[in-house]
Amino acid sequence: MKIAMIGQKGIPALYGGVERHVEELAVRLAKRGHKVTVYTRPNYTSSRKKNYRGVSLVSLPSLPTKHFDAISHTFFATVHAMFQDYDIIHYHSGGPSLLSILPRIFRPSVKVIGTFHSIERRHQKWGWFARLVLRLGEWACVTFPHQTIAISRPLQKYCFKTYGKKTIYIPNGISGEFTRSKKARVITKQFGLMTDQYILTVARLIPPKGIHYLIEAYRRLNTRKRLVIAGDSAHTDGYVKKLKELAAGDPRIVFTGFQSGKTLAELYSNAYLFVLPSEIEGLPLALLEAAGFGRCSLASNIPENLEVLRVNKEVIGYVFKNKNVKDLQIKLTELLKRPEEMKKIGKHARQVVLQHFNWHTIARQTEKLYSLL
Repeated sequence: MKIAMIGQKGIPALYGGVERHVEELAVRLAKRGHKVTVYTRPNYTSSRKKNYRGVSLVSLPSLPTKHFDAISHTFFATVHAMFQDYDIIHYHSGGPSLLSILPRIFRPSVKVIGTFHSIERRHQKWGWFARLVLRLGEWACVTFPHQTIAISRPLQKYCFKTYGKKTIYIPNGISGEFTRSKKARVITKQFGLMTDQYILTVARLIPPKGIHYLIEAYRRLNTRKRLVIAGDSAHTDGYVKKLKELAAGDPRIVFTGFQSGKTLAELYSNAYLFVLPSEIEGLPLALLEAAGFGRCSLASNIPENLEVLRVNKEVIGYVFKNKNVKDLQIKLTELLKRPEEMKKIGKHARQVVLQHFNWHTIARQTEKLYSLL
């Protein structure tokens, strides 16, 4: 099959759950013999890059602003795709799915797929008009495509309850590179971090990720273990400034900025505990990655986090009350006293996520869905 993917910023993934999802899926579909094209934005993937691990890359321009970057690039990509001979056009996320009606009308022979990644309109960075457009995008994502994928059970239920639309559940996954532990070398040299001597969070620094709750809770702890915050702004410089003001005066808190590759693998591999205090998620790749490296996690008790930490009723991590700094402080205090338990649960977590969130299985499920259209 000839498959096009639209809506992501690009690949290889530098940051962003959608980009990681598209990379893992596209590469595996290409290995299975399909001709896969991923549309990329020059402000994310170099326009000179034409191929990545067997996937063709097409760079098209966008209006690189907070509100118009995604939709402008999606428009150019959609117009380009409609003049190609694709069998499948696969839109990722609600906003870009607004334009999935175009191939339905003008290229009726092409099958259109949408993937519902998260409830984007709930993010605090959006104003009322952007939220309205994103809500229309949600509706479009479950209405215009021939079939829609939901990456988590809670999102699948949301689509049915809110829009009366049935979706296909195919989750995010974990890849082999996020199961091989790395010794603390780069992180020791760059940040002075030692194995089991820090608590880690990895996230875009945006309000819905709840990093402010974590900093507030951590500052109340009597511990020598450091708090490491790996991530950077996503058009949220004001929020990042607020986080650094919250952390000011506490030398135990380390902001590493955005990290990837070997450095990120070392951060995961050597953390005592991984924490994800999100208010909103789709299906959190960071939790899957932490588990893949054999780390025990503590996360807010939103349904999307519970889907990972309570998969098939198996406990592979702990939860605290969403947005509750006091409860987060209490749970952190308790878990800092249980080093052996952290190792035991982390080892079990790796086994569970590899069984239930495997990218090879996910690629086969997506391929089967394409073939049934």
